Amino acid sequence: MTKADLTGARRPSLLHRFLTLPFWSALRREPLGFAGVIVLALLVLVALSAPLLAPYDPNRQVLDSSLLSPSSSHWAGTDEFGRDIFSRLVWGARLTLRTVFSVSAIVGPIGLIIGVVAGYFGGRVDAVLMRLTDIVLSFPSLVLALAFAAAIGPGLNTAIVAISLTSWPPIARLARAEALVVRNSDYVSAARMYDASNLRLLTLYIAPMCIPSVVVRLTLNMATITLTAASLGFLGLGAQPPAPEWGAMISAGRKYMIDYWWVAVMPGLAILLTSLAFNVVGDTLRDILDPRHERG
Repeated sequence: MTKADLTGARRPSLLHRFLTLPFWSALRREPLGFAGVIVLALLVLVALSAPLLAPYDPNRQVLDSSLLSPSSSHWAGTDEFGRDIFSRLVWGARLTLRTVFSVSAIVGPIGLIIGVVAGYFGGRVDAVLMRLTDIVLSFPSLVLALAFAAAIGPGLNTAIVAISLTSWPPIARLARAEALVVRNSDYVSAARMYDASNLRLLTLYIAPMCIPSVVVRLTLNMATITLTAASLGFLGLGAQPPAPEWGAMISAGRKYMIDYWWVAVMPGLAILLTSLAFNVVGDTLRDILDPRHERG
């Protein structure tokens, strides 16, 4: 077998599958998935354009305008301090996306590396790494995140670290399962015949084949990250006032839920829409990028 044959035996990379026309054609055949992509794209656009889209300063208090119902002046009403809720939702999108993408950027590589190393080497390496993973998985993720956040101290960065410490085990287990299959494939065996080092096999032959599944799992995890970040904010362990964090907004508005429903409902709808969009997009990416879920 020549090196050209070895190269040709490799499956298309995730980037190739993502950029090719069939990917976008398949995405357009998934109405819910396409709608989810549009929602997330709009959310990113809103977060980037917050200074232009927000009609008011999100932290400006106008006590004479407190608890106003939704109107043409205040599209989502005002809170107990007279702050415009719509402006706070727009700026809060930045905090939410920062948390989601920061956590994903941390747990993705960590989970991938741990899982690929465990699956490729097996034996004691696999046993040690997977027992560590099982220990973290044995605790409810929200409870563990709360413990870390309470120990380190409240704040947005604390929330990111706390969620990251509890979100990598599912990624690691998935990457390990993929690596166990890929390490016995023909093209990996052929690479060994050419005396490829373990590092080369891991980085060029095994890890790239695990990335599609990891990306799908990360996208699905983004919904959980959104909810966990909102939970920490609700309990006062996330971004601190007066930051317009959606969970903290619900916490402040729950006291006025009966008479002034919009104070808590509006940020709740934002969290619901964002989490739903991440879930739908994750399911669609699984169907498109994972060959085992491809449709005829």
